[in-house]
Amino acid sequence: MKKVLTILFLISSVSFYTQAQVNPHAIGLRFGGDGSSNGAEISYQHGLSNLNRLEFDLGFRGYKDYSNMFVSGTYQWDWNITEGLNWYVGPGAALGFYSWRGDDDDVKSSGVSLGIGGQIGIEYDFNKHGAPILLSIDTRPMFDFVGYNNGFGWGASLGVRYTW
Repeated sequence: MKKVLTILFLISSVSFYTQAQVNPHAIGLRFGGDGSSNGAEISYQHGLSNLNRLEFDLGFRGYKDYSNMFVSGTYQWDWNITEGLNWYVGPGAALGFYSWRGDDDDVKSSGVSLGIGGQIGIEYDFNKHGAPILLSIDTRPMFDFVGYNNGFGWGASLGVRYTW
């Protein structure tokens, strides 16, 4: 265990000294789910400096008897691994509206959900090759403390964004 912690510490220490080049703006889609629901998000990233940015997402998720629309925001620190390849992490929150239907297709419950959590991921910036595309794979663990699905949830997502 000590070896694993030492390696993680060394990697993160080196990462703090290598700067990523955060794009001023990126917009696109983020596809994924959290196990029981799937969906897509319209995603916008706004660079604050070469090291950090804000990400805002408007999402739609659902399955047979459940639908959810939400907005989420995260503050992200971005570090370079190698040219074009970065990793990022940061805190965030989400606010959503949900609707749950019963077997007779009548709305059984609807309301507001509220959660806090974070986001961690890895991305490749194709701007290094002359293409204004940013691809990412990440997870956004959230703890919903208000709403239909109270508790901890997370899922993996694929992001495709245009940068300028």
